[in-house]
Amino acid sequence: MSILCYFECDYHIKNIFGIIIVRPTGIELMVKKKLNSYKGKLTPQQIADGMNAALENARRLVEDAKLLLNAGRFPTAASLAILAIEESGKLSVLRSLALARDGGEIKEAWKDYRSHTKKNVTWLLPQLVAQGARKLDDMRPLFDESSEHPYLLDQIKQIGFYTDCLGQAHWSEPTHVIEEGLAKTIVQVAEIMSKGQKISSLEIELWIKHIKPVWKKDLSWMKQALVNWRLEMKEKGLAKDDDNGMERFVREGLKS
Repeated sequence: MSILCYFECDYHIKNIFGIIIVRPTGIELMVKKKLNSYKGKLTPQQIADGMNAALENARRLVEDAKLLLNAGRFPTAASLAILAIEESGKLSVLRSLALARDGGEIKEAWKDYRSHTKKNVTWLLPQLVAQGARKLDDMRPLFDESSEHPYLLDQIKQIGFYTDCLGQAHWSEPTHVIEEGLAKTIVQVAEIMSKGQKISSLEIELWIKHIKPVWKKDLSWMKQALVNWRLEMKEKGLAKDDDNGMERFVREGLKS
């Protein structure tokens, strides 16, 4: 339908934002001030769908960021890559939502899902690995509540998009702050985090079966449940790692 037709006839468009009513006299918008965000329980299939959607969108954002990087648009490339990292971070949050035991935990999971800093906590994982992190316990600093790295990444995203008055009345401009090296590093991290295979409802059902009974309880129980989950994933043809790969990662660490 042409733009001219939009103004020459009545036309209704219903979408997630509300209703856009197009009349001969112009366009009348009937929209809510905020999106109607869902905050309830999800089925395993809905969890899997959400994870797949987030991963696919993360890959799209990474590809856009790479185009900008190659064009020398370093601040926007970095900020867009950080959005991709946040999209990838939704997967772990949705796994937590699948394990929620009551209304309070469901509410907490959705709060984390819509928090920028809760979704970007693993962005330093490649750096930890480069520094020698090889087993599950080595990753614990990523989830330390006192850690500042999630806020640092969120601030980089902001200064890559916007000008601002910071410090002692200093005007921050994206092109003066975000250089090529930093942009390349963040895009590389985003690309690493956006990798992964499609997630099925069965995978989430097995996740709930093994992890939920010990969720937020004894750490040794949770580690064993993680191993058991991965083993059944392999039995069902949903995982392809080598024999006892998850168990070695949890208990002994990966080989250098």
